[in-house]
Amino acid sequence: MASALQPYNQDPNGAYVFSSRPRPAPTRLKYKDPAVIQNEESYVYGNIMYDRRVVRGNTYAQHTLPLRSQPDPAELKKQQEARRRALARKRAKEQFRLLTPEAPEGRKHKDVQTELYLEELSDHPEDASMGCQTDAFLDEPATPLFIPAKSGKDVATQIEEGELFYFDTEVQPVLEVLIGKTMEQALLEVLEEEELASLRAQQRAFQELRNAEIVEVQRLEEQERRHREEKVRRLKQQREVLENERVIAEKIAARVFAQQYLADLLPSVYNTLRDQGYFYDPVQRDIETGFLPWLMTEVDSALKKREIVLTMLDTLIYDVANSRQET
Repeated sequence: MASALQPYNQDPNGAYVFSSRPRPAPTRLKYKDPAVIQNEESYVYGNIMYDRRVVRGNTYAQHTLPLRSQPDPAELKKQQEARRRALARKRAKEQFRLLTPEAPEGRKHKDVQTELYLEELSDHPEDASMGCQTDAFLDEPATPLFIPAKSGKDVATQIEEGELFYFDTEVQPVLEVLIGKTMEQALLEVLEEEELASLRAQQRAFQELRNAEIVEVQRLEEQERRHREEKVRRLKQQREVLENERVIAEKIAARVFAQQYLADLLPSVYNTLRDQGYFYDPVQRDIETGFLPWLMTEVDSALKKREIVLTMLDTLIYDVANSRQET
């Protein structure tokens, strides 16, 4: 609530005099307004001396990072010892501190206010329900019909019989013109209808002729298409016949060349294979591989036996001859 400043007065001594209208003290709210809290949080300080981000005091007393990355073991030991002594002092104070005695059986301790003026504590603020009832709306009356204000002057006159015109006599030219125009318009409409009928007949005849021409064109196109397809089919058949004849001629030429080439090749190949032992007589091969080796083995064994017998006979004869000579 702004106060209205009164014009200042000067006393006879020339001193400045100020006076203002008295005002009541502002009432303090029980709970803080959330809008005020939000405004305080979003308040941008204009004076740097009241900015919370400005550090006050000697900057040399602030904690500075050590030059070495590893802390000093002696310093760590001192800090641990200091923390240990602080914990010991705290435990000693807790032991010697006077505590509230335990409540007797059946009772319990409860927190109470010890201030000079008691204040009612409540989780919910005080509130009250209020209501009001308004009168029902009346129906709007019907809007009256708008009638414009009359303007001008009313004037009257008297017309005697025969002053204007005689209707039966003077209406004849008008009727003649109307009847003539009507007959002329009717004749024009009849002529127009006849012309339209003639145009429709001509259009119908033209459409029939056009349809006949379209059918004839389609028939000719279909005939041309069949001729073209027949031509393509005949050309394809002729190409296939020529291709078959060429293939047959190449096959015949290849067969003749192969026969001429194989006429001298087959005997030489057969002779070579026969010389190398690929072509042989089974009986001859059996005799050569089975009978002749067995025969040679038997003859060899028989000759060896004969040689042994002859050797033994010679030895026996030699022994007999020696024994006779000795006797």
